[in-house]
Amino acid sequence: MGTPAAPDRSRLHILVVEDDDTIGRHLETGLRVNGYASAWSRTGASALAETDRTAYDAVLLDLGLPDLDGLDLARTLRARFPDLLIVILTARTDDIDVIAGLDAGADDYLVKPFSLTVLLARLRAHLRRQTGTSQPQPSLRLGDLVIDTTSRRCTLHDTEISLRPKEFDLLALLARNPGIAVSRETLMAQVWDENWFGPTKTLDVTMAGLRRRLTQAAEESARPCRLPHITTLRGHGYRLERCGWSDEAGTKS
Repeated sequence: MGTPAAPDRSRLHILVVEDDDTIGRHLETGLRVNGYASAWSRTGASALAETDRTAYDAVLLDLGLPDLDGLDLARTLRARFPDLLIVILTARTDDIDVIAGLDAGADDYLVKPFSLTVLLARLRAHLRRQTGTSQPQPSLRLGDLVIDTTSRRCTLHDTEISLRPKEFDLLALLARNPGIAVSRETLMAQVWDENWFGPTKTLDVTMAGLRRRLTQAAEESARPCRLPHITTLRGHGYRLERCGWSDEAGTKS
């Protein structure tokens, strides 16, 4: 009682992109045994062809592919499928490699060797967030920025800003709490999952991407823009500043 409902895994398709036969076969079999519809590609080119044929919910991506750079493939997949869950599988453990993977569009990463149990737990956490439903909420206006949580659109002077799913979720959560310090733990629990296994570095990379997209949208606008400012609270989390505007909210027809 009180446990979140698990996603209907029979309808979830997961693609394994791995050139190592032992790992690839183990992952594909393990996913099938646990109720997922899985497929396995040994190269980046075949993975791209496979995602064109089938609508996948998640991709497990090895970085060391024989034909394409794994980071380039992650960027391509993210550009083509903004809502696709991408989990990088890597033997690289340096911070710069982890950040590069997340900045390329990955949602998470696992360092080899890893257990199938941990991988399945992370998939459940991510997919539960993606398939969960929420009640419609009013649009949020912050200066000249409007965040419509029902349609998941963010606009600046009626021009839509393209945000990644987690960037939108972060902005919406902060926008619901203007002027309030929100801890890293709260952000990770509500935007990712309360049982998150990954590093909170994921939060920093996602926040950097959000700030960059907001700044770019303001610079490209032909009109002066009042945008919310996100303050980093070292050792705690983040705060979205009110910046003196009048708060407005209302449902859209």
